Amino acid sequence: MKLTNIDLNLFLVFDSIYTNRSLTKAAQVLCITQPAVSNALKRLRNALNDPLFIRTPEGMTPTPFAKNTITDVRQALQLLTVSVQEGENFDPFQSKRQINCSMHDLSELLFLPKIIQQLQYNAPNIKVNSYYIPREDVAKELAAGTLDFAIDVPFITNKNLIHQPLSYDTYVVALCKDHPVISNTLTFEQYLSHKHLHVSNRRMGIGSIDIALNNLGHQRTIGLKVKHYTVASQFIEKSNLLWTIPKSLADKLNLNCLPLPFEVPPLESHLFWHENSDKDKANLWLRKMFFRLTTTS
Repeated sequence: MKLTNIDLNLFLVFDSIYTNRSLTKAAQVLCITQPAVSNALKRLRNALNDPLFIRTPEGMTPTPFAKNTITDVRQALQLLTVSVQEGENFDPFQSKRQINCSMHDLSELLFLPKIIQQLQYNAPNIKVNSYYIPREDVAKELAAGTLDFAIDVPFITNKNLIHQPLSYDTYVVALCKDHPVISNTLTFEQYLSHKHLHVSNRRMGIGSIDIALNNLGHQRTIGLKVKHYTVASQFIEKSNLLWTIPKSLADKLNLNCLPLPFEVPPLESHLFWHENSDKDKANLWLRKMFFRLTTTS
């Protein structure tokens, strides 16, 4: 017997008969007819291969199988009730929801500490899972409900997704404090003549910095490419490499920085969610928290 073959509404009928010991009373509580209750009981008996209740002078007496099953059924119904009520009246302090969010390495560094700090005060029982979902799979995961949010650049296009900007970040150039050539200023010629540190989890392709340089008719030399920002930060003080990064990350890592000597569009980080969740009270509360954190930081 598979649960997918059973109408879950039948368990509501099962619980009501068990509580009231009467088909008539169960029908009154459920606001349906007595024949409808009888029909539901017949279907559940067939599905579970057990009579469930025996008619006696004392009423509908549960079978041993029904007695063994009722506790689990009531717990499951209670969980469903709490979930539905939470969707209607979300109390963040009492909520035990699990939030799944797709973030890449940079977003985790910039946003996740602030999010966790706020949650531990305002929603201490909410659990957060952060992992990266490839952009081509984000819409599917959000639609399925296996993902609640995604934080990424605004390159994800899907008519069923809603997104708003979280932050705009300018770029700076990080370098070691005792660089042998560069001191207080960085010229465009110096930028091009030095090797660079680059962070990307892709084997091929260029980022926004290289696109801006290509538009100017130039290209830089990548001396080291790694996947993670935290790993990359360890190389700056121990090499002469230049690292072009968002200013907020440079501030967070307390890196020695100079202005970028050419124009690059700021890095945009957007929060994505599915239209099915747009009016969900919990989703709305969390979105407001995300936006509040980024506008007050």
